[in-house]
Amino acid sequence: MNSLPKGDETILIVDDHETIWDFLIEALQELGYSVLLAENGLDAVEIYEANPNQIDLVLLDMIMPKQGGHQTFFKIRSLDPNAKILLSSGFVSEAEVNDLLKQGACGFLPKPHRLPTVAKAIRNVLDTGRVAG
Repeated sequence: MNSLPKGDETILIVDDHETIWDFLIEALQELGYSVLLAENGLDAVEIYEANPNQIDLVLLDMIMPKQGGHQTFFKIRSLDPNAKILLSSGFVSEAEVNDLLKQGACGFLPKPHRLPTVAKAIRNVLDTGRVAG
């Protein structure tokens, strides 16, 4: 854990799987981040809107009930064109991911998550706006 990049920014995790968000919240808080949670895309947009200029990065699952990642991405982007959104999924088409990367998503993290990969990707996006320098 000690060698992983740390930070004090605020991250919004958007995911409908409790096992995933439990792991991520605990790991990211240990690295110093503040973490907010949305269990679906509708909640994510509400939370983003309710915390203007407070959320430094959104870790967005692509496949969720109520509102999927694709729609959520565009709604958050309409609230904040500069929102840093990192996509995440275990089952999603490359075409869909590439479409959102072209639209300005900062990168894509395949599931299952490995903490070193997630921690580095988050730090890179916060520092440079992209997953890989």
